[in-house]
Amino acid sequence: MKEKYYAYMLRCNDNSIYSGYTTNLVKREKVHNSGKGAKYTRSRLPVKVVYFEEFETKSEALKREYEFKQYTHLEKEEIIKNIKINEKDYS
Repeated sequence: MKEKYYAYMLRCNDNSIYSGYTTNLVKREKVHNSGKGAKYTRSRLPVKVVYFEEFETKSEALKREYEFKQYTHLEKEEIIKNIKINEKDYS
């Protein structure tokens, strides 16, 4: 089975939104919440995946992550406002 790549957004405890990419959403969320994820999220725990998109290549996922990082907080909220994600959706 070919590996999938994901661009994702996390909601941090302070309501900020962090964007990243991974090959395993469940594992990555756990790493962030263990305090071993990105420096940005360490002081904003706990975090929760609130949005993701799946890609066939790492390049595509990284490109989308970059786009997420260019958005304002309001633009990110617009993207995720009608999305409800349960862990079973990405495990």
